[in-house]
This record gives sequence, structure tokens and C-alpha cells, in this order.
Amino acid sequence: MNSNNRMGFASKIGGLLAAAGSAVGLGNIWRFPTQAGEEGGAAFLLVYIAIIFIFGIPLLISEFAIGRHARANVGNAYSVLAPNTHWKFIGVASVLVAFTIFCYYNVVVGWVVYYVWDAISGNFVSLGQVVNADGSNEFANHFGSFVSNPWKPIVCLAIVIGIMHYVIVSGVQKGIERSAKLLVPALFVIMIMLVIFAATMPGAAEGYKFLFSPDFSAITPDVCLSALGQCFYSFSLGMGLVTYASYFRRDVNLNRTALSVGLIDTLVAVMAGMIIFPAVFSVQGMEPSAGAGLVFISLPNVFDSALQSVPFFGWLIPTAFYVILFMAAITSCIFLHEVSTAFIAERANLSRHKAAAIVSLAAFIIGCGASLSMGPWSDPIFFGMNFFDFLDYFTAKLILPLTGMGAALFVGWKMTTRQLWSELTSYGKVKFLWLVPFKILVRYIIPALILLIMITQLFDIKLG
Repeated sequence: MNSNNRMGFASKIGGLLAAAGSAVGLGNIWRFPTQAGEEGGAAFLLVYIAIIFIFGIPLLISEFAIGRHARANVGNAYSVLAPNTHWKFIGVASVLVAFTIFCYYNVVVGWVVYYVWDAISGNFVSLGQVVNADGSNEFANHFGSFVSNPWKPIVCLAIVIGIMHYVIVSGVQKGIERSAKLLVPALFVIMIMLVIFAATMPGAAEGYKFLFSPDFSAITPDVCLSALGQCFYSFSLGMGLVTYASYFRRDVNLNRTALSVGLIDTLVAVMAGMIIFPAVFSVQGMEPSAGAGLVFISLPNVFDSALQSVPFFGWLIPTAFYVILFMAAITSCIFLHEVSTAFIAERANLSRHKAAAIVSLAAFIIGCGASLSMGPWSDPIFFGMNFFDFLDYFTAKLILPLTGMGAALFVGWKMTTRQLWSELTSYGKVKFLWLVPFKILVRYIIPALILLIMITQLFDIKLG
């Protein structure tokens, strides 16, 4: 499709909500509370907010500038702006990252679908009444039994990919934009209701103190590094936001849009903490540092223990929580699917329907392998990891940091000052007074920080 006639978002608010939806996901409602719980709560939040402004938003602006100026999907954008150069590999790698994450991320979203059903059907209430003779946690047994099942997670995976496929084939405006306008506001409405309810729980005051009252002595280099990594992944940096930016209208203020996306993303994460920590502190023996099992093991147990005296709320609150988790995850999945679909459609000159079918089918096949590696195929076969963990390691620790760094370096060193000024000022319509500090950030500071993330993750280095 000719870039001049390329379909884009119909409205500014639609583009903003789509970009915000691409960032809002499991990283906000699952990973952020987990990280905050493990890294000291308010100390982590304070560092995280600072990193958003010196790292996250400038890199968001960089990817937005590349995408809108090129008017092409991320796989082609670097070639458009820098033809016949090696920069093209950054774009292709970004598509590979988005597709790979899409394949295993869908498996986890399938787990969320199953838990939505568990909540709606009242299964959590039944599980809470089970007392095992061996003293084991029935919620942990339930989760382990489900993820290791050879077919249940695959059925849930098929449902998730089916939803994604329908949205993508509906188009940029009727599918992506329309779903963002529905899901993102609905997500906030339900989260506000849950925040209000969480404020009435016995552990609310202690939960708020943990999240908002910082112990400055807890701010260590490792906490800073953890916050840096959370910002990188939560904002979907390096995953192909260039593609969404290519759909932005020329009159969209990229700086304001990036700031809005960052604030929305952070607000969702903080609200998730305001829901989860009051609940955790309301149950004796529960710790905020529950780790990766927080959402699928600890929280169902927390909801059951804290709400068992009020059966209706014992059903309603878990149901609402897993619904918002699903809604957040879906908006990210739509984004990841679109990155791959747009690349195949435009590179191979295929219809959107055919390109989407290729992506959906391939993602389902690979996702089945990732799902089965949690059960029947759990034996380590890739560098001591099962298939699911290998896909996560390959993207998060190897390729993703390189694509994020590539975007920063491209804006800092390859795009001309005139090109960059055009995008940052929306072709002279808005002011941008920070061009020199911005270029210093994307040329030197942001690449150095990403390199630090990559090295410490690869070699499991603790900074103290």
C-alpha cells in the first residue's frame, strides 16, 4: 500500500488509546506489583517514576518519530529512512521480537481466560473450602494441574488467538482503534471500582504505606536496575511501536502522546498496586513479595481468605480482577499481532486477511509447543530451559534490548536534525525546546542504560 494512502487511526484519541493499550498489559497488573513487592514498594515506585521521564518517554518519542516519519511498519521503516544500510536489521529484529513474544504471551493470556471462567463459575469459592491432608495449598495445586494439562491451556490459547484474529482482520480503524476505545476506558472503570473496594479492606492502610511511603535506604542500584527493566518492558519498547506510530495523523503531538501513554501506563500499574497490596496485607501470613505466583496462586487465596465472610464479594471481586487482567492483556496482544501482520502484508504485498491468517496460525502452532512445555514436554531441551522459558529468554534478554537500543541510536545518530525537528514539532505546529538534551539522551544515556540491563540480565549480576 502506498504510504501516502496508508490507512491510519481516524482520530487523535483513538491513536492515543491504541498506543496506551499496546503498553498496558500483564506487565502493569502482574509484573509491576510483583516487582514492587520484591523491591521495597514505595522505594521502587519512586525510582520507577523518575526513570519514566529520563528513559521511558524519550524512547517512546523516538519510536513514534521513526514510525510517523517513515509511514511504514517497523520491519520496513528503517529501510525507508536509511535505504541500503544495516539499520534495516533493527526493524526486522523488532518484528521477530513482537512475533515471538506474541507466541508465548498468548499462552499466559490463555491462563487468564481460564481464571476468568474459574471466577465467574464460582470455582475459587469451592477451592477455598478444600483442606488437603498433606497441607498443600489447593490454589497452587489447581494452577499446577491446569498449566500441565495437555489440552485445557491449548483450548484457551485458541480462544485468545481467535479474538485477536477477529480484531486484526477488522482493520486499523474498525478493529484496533475501536477495540482500544472500548477496552481502555472500560479497564479504568472496573479498576476504579476495585480500588474503592480495596480501600475498605482491613489491610488497606498498611498496603498504602507499603506502596506510597518510601524508605529511602531501600533505594539501591539493584532497585534502580529493576525499575529500569520494568519501564522497558511495560512500555513495550523495542517491540514495534513504530508500526502504531506510522498510523498517527500528521497533527498528532508526539511528545504529548508519549507523555500521556507513559502516564496512563503508570497509573494502571499504581492502581493495580492499590488493589493488590491492601488485599495481601488483609490476610495474615501473606507477603507482598509473593513473586511470579502472585496472580495465579497467592491472589485467589487472598481473595478467598479476605472475603469468605461475604460470599457475593468473594465471587464479584475475583471476577472483576481477572476480567481487567484479561482486558489489559488483550490490548497488548492486539498490538503484537498487528506488528507482525502489517509487516507481512506490506512486505509480501498480501491482503490483510491473508497476512493475519499466517500470523495467527503460526502463533498457534508455536504457542502449542510453549504450552506443552509446561507439562508433557517439560524436559529442558534448549540450553537447560523448556521451550516456553527459552522463548522468553531469547526475546527479553537477547534481542529486545538490542532493538530498543537500535531505535535510540537511529534517532540519535542517523535521523537528521531536520527530520527529527519535523516530527517533534509536528511540522512546526508545536514547540519543542529540549532538542539538545533529547539528543544527548538517545545518543548516549539511553543506549548505555539498555546495555546495562542486558549485561546484568545475561550474567545475573547484582549491583548491590
